[in-house]
Amino acid sequence: MIEIQKIEAEADKIRAGQKRLPARLNELEEGFRVFCEAMEQKRQEFEERQKQKKEKDRQLQTGQEALKRTRERLSEVKTNKEYQSMLKEIESSEVKNGKLEDEIIVLLDGLDGFQKEMKARDEELALRRSSYEQERQTIQTELDSLTGRLEECLLKAGKLKEAMPEAILKKYERIKVIRNGLAVVPAWKEICYGCHMAIPPQMYNELQTSEELVTCPNCNRILYWEDRNAGSN
Repeated sequence: MIEIQKIEAEADKIRAGQKRLPARLNELEEGFRVFCEAMEQKRQEFEERQKQKKEKDRQLQTGQEALKRTRERLSEVKTNKEYQSMLKEIESSEVKNGKLEDEIIVLLDGLDGFQKEMKARDEELALRRSSYEQERQTIQTELDSLTGRLEECLLKAGKLKEAMPEAILKKYERIKVIRNGLAVVPAWKEICYGCHMAIPPQMYNELQTSEELVTCPNCNRILYWEDRNAGSN
């Protein structure tokens, strides 16, 4: 029974690990997902800025071509009124084109900063991906190992239980349920190490010599005598 309890306690630890590791895996995956989403958002923002610059370039080219045509027509003007009107048109086009050039410069500066940031983020992504894959593999390997260890524990416990008398096994299982998995405990110097209460001297003496099953009168756990001086010499 002592060995069965040790094996089942180990199995309980393994099960706790099996529950804990998926939570770690989910947390790892969530952190990597959030970082990738932030990266994708930055990338989309970068592409949007590129589109804006491309559109500004197109508008500037159109404005410059229109300005060129207007200047070419200036020599064909016959009246002073038309001449003044065209000068105003040229001036307006120059102002508009100048504004577009300023906006393009601002976009270029922003894109330059974006490119440097994206390069740094891409390098960070590569590092995070490598770390993520390694840790994910470590967790999965640990999960697989726990599964194998649990199967081994259950197999050992099962074989030991098969060899145990049915009545004793039932009693062990009943006490284990009531006492949170601790059905068998040592006794030393007339003290039960399950409830830490004193047990009768006669019962303690019987425990050391008798082959009969003895239970603690206080907590009803199954007792076994343990000589705690044996390892101190």
